[in-house]
Amino acid sequence: MSDDGLELTYEYVRIADLIAADIAAGRLPLGARLPGEQELASMHGVSVSTSRRVRRELARRGLVKALPAKGTFVIRTQAVEGGNDETPPPGP
Repeated sequence: MSDDGLELTYEYVRIADLIAADIAAGRLPLGARLPGEQELASMHGVSVSTSRRVRRELARRGLVKALPAKGTFVIRTQAVEGGNDETPPPGP
């Protein structure tokens, strides 16, 4: 948290949190396909590389799985505890 009471966070984490909330609420159910990288970038007004980081973050949380040439799909409705894309989860 910063001195003025505002919490600063990376944009990809903020977007991943929004999508994770949609998954937890059932708006994106098990098996649902996430928008592609370009569509996700357009939806949130970010670069494709940021949308790529969003998908990596959701995968790291254990919520989605990417299938090459198929897309990224919801595989779990609750996140697995751990770090973020910048800080890996704690070891055993």
